Amino acid sequence: MAEKLLEIRKLTTGFATEKGLVKATDAISISVKKGQTVCLVGESGSGKSVTSLAIMRLIDYAGGMIMEGSIHFHGQDLAAKNQEDMRLIRGNQIAMIFQDPMSSLNPVFTVGEQIAESLRLHQNKGNDEAMKAAVDLLKLVGIPAPEIRAKQYPHELSGGMCQRVVIAIALACNPELLIADEPTTALDVTVQAQILDLLRKLQAELGMSILLITHDMGVAAEMADRIAVMYAGAIVEEGTVEEIFDHPSHPYTVGLLQSIPGFEGERGGELYTIRGTIPPIGQLPSGCRFHPRCPHAMDVCRSQEPPNFMITSDHRTSCWLFQDKPVQTDYSDEVRTHG
Repeated sequence: MAEKLLEIRKLTTGFATEKGLVKATDAISISVKKGQTVCLVGESGSGKSVTSLAIMRLIDYAGGMIMEGSIHFHGQDLAAKNQEDMRLIRGNQIAMIFQDPMSSLNPVFTVGEQIAESLRLHQNKGNDEAMKAAVDLLKLVGIPAPEIRAKQYPHELSGGMCQRVVIAIALACNPELLIADEPTTALDVTVQAQILDLLRKLQAELGMSILLITHDMGVAAEMADRIAVMYAGAIVEEGTVEEIFDHPSHPYTVGLLQSIPGFEGERGGELYTIRGTIPPIGQLPSGCRFHPRCPHAMDVCRSQEPPNFMITSDHRTSCWLFQDKPVQTDYSDEVRTHG
């Protein structure tokens, strides 16, 4: 069995507001094994990006904080580390691809220089050696004429090429874990497919693990070994890609899958939608956080928050419809409080 590279236990994050500290994520527990791809899926506002920022400890710079829980990477708790220690890990052992490639790149530096910066910082390479490695990385991610492209600025490249540059920066130091936050959102369909193919190819070549954040269930089906479904700051269902797509258990997961447009059916027909909207941060309903939108809501759903019920050994769900199933107790140990 593959070793767990990343293990998050009961991670709770929050942001300071005029009304006090409000939770953005609530008791998140998820793990990523070596060489595995785990997809975190859900609507915008579910807390997916906040989770990724917490792993990287970039949430500290965004006005947020880790309130409780642990983030174990190679046995080290990242939640307990200071920023000086995290600078040695970020970009080196854990790298991240951000949502919008154009805003992720600095417009006043060439793309080659931006890749080389990481190599000089983390690999102690000289200027010439770092620039040569930058060209090799551009070639690795499939950019034609890499020697020429390395001397160009972001505005001179297409959106797809900029995304490949961002991937090259992330891969510069051969990270063991790559966090990809909506890496194909701003790209057209054909370029999206190319980027996903590239990530699969690089993962196979480099043996890295991937935590992929997306709202697209089609992308999750194509890329994932495991899927964690997130809603309003909590993981409501988790399982293998086969379990989630063949036997979805949580009504929210079912709604996400039904919302995928199909190739069959009447042209101009009405697409399925999940009624209502995700609740604002700090304004969660009582009981199950999904019950105001759920077609199966019962009295218990409105009054009590459901625990994690085990459907199978690889599949858990947070829904009272499965209250006859055993409750997961894997994360019942003491929770570390921060701040």
